[in-house]
Amino acid sequence: MSKLDTIPTMGAEDAPDAIYDVKDLGAPKTFVFGLQHMFAMFGATILVPIITGLPVSATLLFAGVGTLLFHLLSQGKVPAFLGSSFAFIAGYAAIAPNGEADLLPYACFGVACAGALYLVLSALFRIFGAERVMRFFPPLVTGPIVIAIGLTLAPSAINNCATNWPIAVLAVLVITVCNIWGKGMIKIIPILMGVLVSYAAAICCGIVDFSSVAQAAWIGLPVEFDRTVFGLFANGCDTGLLITAVITIMPLALATMIEHIGDISAISSTCNRNFIANPGLHRTLLGDGLATMLASLFGAPANTTYGENTGVLALTRVFDPRVVRLAACFAILFSFCPKFAAIIGCMPACVIGGVSLVLYGMISAVGVRNLVESHVDFSNTRNVLVAALILVLSLGIAASAAGSISFVVAGVTVSFSGLAVGSLVGIVLNAVLPMGAPGKPLPEKTTKISGKEQS
Repeated sequence: MSKLDTIPTMGAEDAPDAIYDVKDLGAPKTFVFGLQHMFAMFGATILVPIITGLPVSATLLFAGVGTLLFHLLSQGKVPAFLGSSFAFIAGYAAIAPNGEADLLPYACFGVACAGALYLVLSALFRIFGAERVMRFFPPLVTGPIVIAIGLTLAPSAINNCATNWPIAVLAVLVITVCNIWGKGMIKIIPILMGVLVSYAAAICCGIVDFSSVAQAAWIGLPVEFDRTVFGLFANGCDTGLLITAVITIMPLALATMIEHIGDISAISSTCNRNFIANPGLHRTLLGDGLATMLASLFGAPANTTYGENTGVLALTRVFDPRVVRLAACFAILFSFCPKFAAIIGCMPACVIGGVSLVLYGMISAVGVRNLVESHVDFSNTRNVLVAALILVLSLGIAASAAGSISFVVAGVTVSFSGLAVGSLVGIVLNAVLPMGAPGKPLPEKTTKISGKEQS
């Protein structure tokens, strides 16, 4: 059996509730689904520029442009949305600790160089083939990684919910009710309904500050030249700081590339399509890397495939990539409207938290499903050890005081997130540990009926 067969590859006939063609929906429903995907990514996508000091409008523009570029290079087959990556926040903070506008372009240059590493890995996949490389990423490894991705994101959802638990719970309840008991269109847009209802409730409770909306213009350019890498070189730059940014930030790509493989595995499992084989990781990595380089050069955050939108796919069962491309077009359109960005920026953290609580949980659930459907043998202690270390390192390091493992190389501090450490350890252990004997099946439970054993 091919190693690529370890990822589910069921077709539409095996998933009767799934929709693979927007022709089955019609234009109005497709429009609403596109909006839902945009809202799903919006909260987290604009959170990165808010934390780092990067411009929100440029972030929206290159989230949309990067997604369209990704779809172009991946032959339009993968329903992934590329939003702001949280993995590089530490890199931005190392170069511009207080979000200094004059220092952020140096960090962006370092991120662009990190994006170039995606192109190197993409070439390796192209040369050696996905099957040879993917034997290092079986479901035993990717399943726990996907589980860890969702659980690692969970604390941010909880912290956002904690700002106003009643509103957050309302968002969760609306999503649940719409998804389980909803009829027609309502049943398949639970995330959008959760956002709209909880946001309206927050407005009624008087916890939304619209002062920034009143001050924002209706139309404006999303990119400021002086805040781009091009502006940095045009105005003269500090070569030493430029080199420092590259050395400090490029190693973060090791973690994000592994996360990319985990994300594509999660999308494959969610959609029951083997995107690792077709269109291939070399194409998805190329798209992700070029999108990150393009965004960074123009002063926007690095891009990454978004788990929030994977959660939307799992909930709605609408897998047509054209819906995601429509969401990308909406993001580009709204990036030219500062007032719209301000309206979304006013969305309370509790609303984002309630929606994220569901979406992050769906990501982890997809990881569990991957393990179950691949029949990973957990009666084999070797498999238990690999999965256990991935989970405990990923979650334990993320929850530690430092939040990462750091070491010094040539006077430069390099940090690895818990997810990166857990993934690397899992990949290495799976490669070097002997397979061992499979565990014995558990005996069937029996009961005695009239003196005879009955299975």
